[in-house]
Amino acid sequence: MTKSTINEFANEHVQILETERVFNGFFKIDAYYFKHALFDGGMSETIRREILERGHAVAVLPYDPQTDSVLLIEQIRIGAMVSKDSPWLLECIAGMAEGSEDYEGVARKEAKEEAGLELDELHYMTSYLSSPGGTTERLYLYIAKADLTHAGGVYGLPSEGEDIKTHVISFDEAMARLNSEEIDNAATVISLQWLALHKKELLDKWQ
Repeated sequence: MTKSTINEFANEHVQILETERVFNGFFKIDAYYFKHALFDGGMSETIRREILERGHAVAVLPYDPQTDSVLLIEQIRIGAMVSKDSPWLLECIAGMAEGSEDYEGVARKEAKEEAGLELDELHYMTSYLSSPGGTTERLYLYIAKADLTHAGGVYGLPSEGEDIKTHVISFDEAMARLNSEEIDNAATVISLQWLALHKKELLDKWQ
């Protein structure tokens, strides 16, 4: 059996023929017309795909190593109504980078706006493409050392329609809510799973 080659193609194997802005509202949507290399050789016919252009985003999970607790925020996400009984979700703090590559700075700003929280040490976890078949967005995930002793309250920017409630819960409770699928948005799932995998080395580092 011939061994399959993985990742044999790169950007140069795609021909972008044209891009067209087809929607220019709160979100931007571009139509891409392109051809790409085929696994069996040659090039594809011209393909049209609509792509959501919203830039990249940053999410941060505040963790208090002294109390073994995390801070999650709760806010309405209207798209969740299609598949959930409630569109109020438990999430990591998150925000759009808006063209900035200072992702740590974005994490600190969003923590202040969405949770009234001053973050201590930040640790990069990972990044991922949120849905590459339909958007260019990449999310950058951080975990932050934070004193959550007095954290809590309702925050958010009214000018952006934000109404955000903070919750400080134990790591064990967060994992239970993850395992029951109550927590089911990608950034929060990945962040909690990362913490579960790396908690010991993180505690060694921060202590």
